Amino acid sequence: MRAVVVPQPGGPDVLTVAERPDPVPGEHELRIRVVAAGLNGADLSQRRGFYPSPPGAPEWPGLEVSGTVDAVGAGVDGWSVGDRVCALLPGGGYAELVTVDAGLALPVPEQVDLVEAAGLPEVAATVWANVFRLGRLVAGETLLVHGGSSGIGTMAIQLGRAFGAQVIATAGSADKAAFCREVGAHAAVDYRSQDFVEAALAFTDGRGVDVVLDIVGGSYIARDLDALATGGRILSIAVREREAAAIDMGLLMRKRASIHGTTLRARPLAERTAVIAGVRAAVWPLLAEGRVRPVIDSVFPLEDAAAAHRRMESSAHRGKILLRVG
Repeated sequence: MRAVVVPQPGGPDVLTVAERPDPVPGEHELRIRVVAAGLNGADLSQRRGFYPSPPGAPEWPGLEVSGTVDAVGAGVDGWSVGDRVCALLPGGGYAELVTVDAGLALPVPEQVDLVEAAGLPEVAATVWANVFRLGRLVAGETLLVHGGSSGIGTMAIQLGRAFGAQVIATAGSADKAAFCREVGAHAAVDYRSQDFVEAALAFTDGRGVDVVLDIVGGSYIARDLDALATGGRILSIAVREREAAAIDMGLLMRKRASIHGTTLRARPLAERTAVIAGVRAAVWPLLAEGRVRPVIDSVFPLEDAAAAHRRMESSAHRGKILLRVG
């Protein structure tokens, strides 16, 4: 099979299409003939040499795919060859074939385009695990989403709104802020020209937001705390600012707030399958009803993985970037 590998760390041009052995499904695993793979920030970090695949996973990038079931391992129930599927992976998605534990696979509804479905597993799992399970967002609360025009951001906006929350998004331009409102945000802030803390406090009549989904880290954490309501929760899921976060512990205590730092990729299999089970129960019905959809920026051929990475690094994209494989 063909796969996009990283012979040595570096820029996008190090990505190389190479032949690799076809994977064989083990017990409780599916083999998927990949139609498309989604790009994620972790892929860029892995290409640069900072975020290797966990033990046992392929060494090349790719955390999510869509396609059809190609083979079924022993002990697997509920799946048949030919089924439309998308899946969350620990790595190896930039390839024509992948194997995955059946508990990390999700059926693709007939009304959802199979290529676009590659942009669903990672964002749905990340938002569900953080905003709803850990962050405990409920109807009537306010959610602040940083990077609202990103893949994760567009999913957080849609799910927050679908579950009855008020959603504020930040983005890096007026056009991207408008895009966030089109996706479903009740309010959107161009952080280059507006202060998101002031905007969040104004939107909530001074009360503050209940949950923040933060993909920046660094100096943003202290500002998130300033924007937070009493009892609020900050979910930090990525670090784009390399400086250490400095917060006012007195303010944290007075607000009875909490800050959670999480990752998804390296969690034990049981935790990841529990997240996917929650996504299937709570998010997938919304997908089938058309209340949640994949938001796709662009689709590149597998051979143009370098161009896809450059697109993502430019921060010009809105929604998910995909690689078409099959």
